[in-house]
Amino acid sequence: MRVLISGAGIAGPTLAWFLAKAGARVTIVEKRRSLLPHGQNVDIQGSAITVIKKMGLMDQVRRFNTTEKGTQFINPKGRPFAPFPVKEGSSVSFTSEFEILRGDLAAIFHEATKDHPNVNYLFGTTIEEVVSNDDDTVKVELSHGEVQEFDLLVAADGQWSKVRKQCFPPEYVNVVPLGMYVVYWTIPRLPSDNDWWNIYLALESKIITLRPDPHGTIRAMFTRMPCNDAQRKAWLEASKSDRQTQGELLRREFADAGWQAQRLLDAMDQAPDFYFHVMEQIKMSKWSNSRVVCLGDAAHAPTPITGMGTSLAITGAYVLAGELSKLNDGEHPSKALDAYESTLRPLVEEMQKIPFFVPAIAHPETAWKRSLFQTFAWALSKVVAIPWLTIKFGDEGNSDNFSLPQYPSFDDEGSM
Repeated sequence: MRVLISGAGIAGPTLAWFLAKAGARVTIVEKRRSLLPHGQNVDIQGSAITVIKKMGLMDQVRRFNTTEKGTQFINPKGRPFAPFPVKEGSSVSFTSEFEILRGDLAAIFHEATKDHPNVNYLFGTTIEEVVSNDDDTVKVELSHGEVQEFDLLVAADGQWSKVRKQCFPPEYVNVVPLGMYVVYWTIPRLPSDNDWWNIYLALESKIITLRPDPHGTIRAMFTRMPCNDAQRKAWLEASKSDRQTQGELLRREFADAGWQAQRLLDAMDQAPDFYFHVMEQIKMSKWSNSRVVCLGDAAHAPTPITGMGTSLAITGAYVLAGELSKLNDGEHPSKALDAYESTLRPLVEEMQKIPFFVPAIAHPETAWKRSLFQTFAWALSKVVAIPWLTIKFGDEGNSDNFSLPQYPSFDDEGSM
């Protein structure tokens, strides 16, 4: 089977690893000329941990752990309170036991696949046009002008997939806004910084956080839920604009936010990375169309609020590869694509469920709402510190209640 994957992030290389193991020939195109370094934090949870163990990559994942000790809130005076430390096998902290930077995880998967004779990476290359998608093949024109044919095209190019836009009618895709924006960048580490995820709730629905990484720097984040029409318009326009415009908006909105806001704003222009992101879920009525299939965020972006985007991408890649491995030579992939969707969709729909009061509850507009949330967080931190409750949480800590299918092609763990 000849498979073309668009996107060399998390889902694409994971899929390539398992497809190559099953004997498929895989080409991965990636618009960037190289992998982005480091990135922001992602969690690995539930079945995704089992998948990575099957790949024999857990040691590498542990090596690049962000070193985050847990999550703690910061009060208006800048003092930490309500700690939620990481405990092995437990979900009592907002920090995952397997916390890693997205770029580091992508690099691990790339390293594990780049030298396999059945995997070919084409960096600085995109799919210019999907020329045809029929019973025989899917034909594409690449950005360098060459036209190639494949048995399957996989859109693993993220939430705003260009492949999905070409191959699926608009009514297939439902974009669900959450009314929240998040901005990430990297700043220098100071001697006073610690190894916790520090979360400060500013007023007027703003949050400031700092997180450690294994590279000697600090990951900074602002989040904002616009409170009125004028703010909503300003943030939406900024999300479609350039970095300078976005930076100007942040300076206006966060200059008086308190805590370490000014430090983050001062370091923003020199940051090697800067990502301004509108929080929206992607929900598709069907993930495949003939010989084209969506994977990861392209199919079902749950947003970082759920903490499950990366884990769903990894688990989904394994299931898709497993179902494809069951096909006979020359068989149309539709049966495998339907099985992939029917197997994974219940998990995806469960993980995409977000309570109606989230994320607004963590973005208080007024001082009394902030005080109420902080009291709740403090009380919760005391409750989950009780040993027998920690054990109870630990029983379900890294479980997503998903029964990971077993595929004969992937029985020998760790080797390709």
